[in-house]
Amino acid sequence: MEHAEDAGVYRLRDDLAIIQTVDFFTPIVDDPHTFGRIAVTNALSDIYAMGGRPITAMNIVCFPIRTMDVKILREILRGGLDQMREAGVLLIGGHSVEDNEPKYGLSVTGVIHPERILFNNGARPGDRLILTKPLGTGIVSTALKAGVADAALVARSVAAMTTLNKRAAELMAERVDVHACTDVTGFGFLGHALEMAEGSGVGMRIDASSVPFFPEIRRFVEEEMIPGGLIRNRQFREKQIAVGPGCPNWLIDVLFDPQTAGGLLIALPPDSAKSLLNGMREAGIDEAAIVGEVTAAPKGIIRVE
Repeated sequence: MEHAEDAGVYRLRDDLAIIQTVDFFTPIVDDPHTFGRIAVTNALSDIYAMGGRPITAMNIVCFPIRTMDVKILREILRGGLDQMREAGVLLIGGHSVEDNEPKYGLSVTGVIHPERILFNNGARPGDRLILTKPLGTGIVSTALKAGVADAALVARSVAAMTTLNKRAAELMAERVDVHACTDVTGFGFLGHALEMAEGSGVGMRIDASSVPFFPEIRRFVEEEMIPGGLIRNRQFREKQIAVGPGCPNWLIDVLFDPQTAGGLLIALPPDSAKSLLNGMREAGIDEAAIVGEVTAAPKGIIRVE
């Protein structure tokens, strides 16, 4: 907890530890089956970010059973179960309560060798940073609620949010020189990158032109159609961001956009980063990119150029 890790780890024996995490939230899309898939993808991501393999899960359900059709709940749970099956995770139970607003997620248990755990505080100067998914899901969700997001953009956002980080984590786990990893979620790309920089005692330089995002969201940002979480993220962290003269303000907002089921942010040496990125591209993780590097100074500061 001291370093804002993605999940908790408990060693059972010298060669085995368990990883535990929990996450649930309200619907961010209209289709209940899709919502179930997104919620599960998001919950499993913390296990992958620690380098582990999720094995079991328990449902967490809040639902207004008196005012909403129970068929909606069935579809949410079916979507979640479909996603767990894709991940190779066994559903072993859960708990439900009556609530005025539907909420869904998981408590997840994973496994890992104690010597293979990845933390978010091991980045070293000279490391390159890989981001495995495009940014912008929070902005797209806000535009969807306002009824101005077109179907193609929503479909791309949903595809990103329902893509497991499983394959990216497997490829990452094949390497012994990965120094740090986290997943990009509610604090946005820059918020989670700063957690890594602070915990590692380093700085970072981000090449804004290399960061993958949905290009259609620019107009929403310029029209100030952005989630409240983005504003809070930026207000909390903007003093630690040094923006170069060539980086537009709207793009900084994108880098602070709170993500749901976002990608992994990985720090590792330059040659290994290029090799891992090639492996990801070959595995169909097409939008993964090297987005910057770790610097020795200034510590706890990210320069975006």
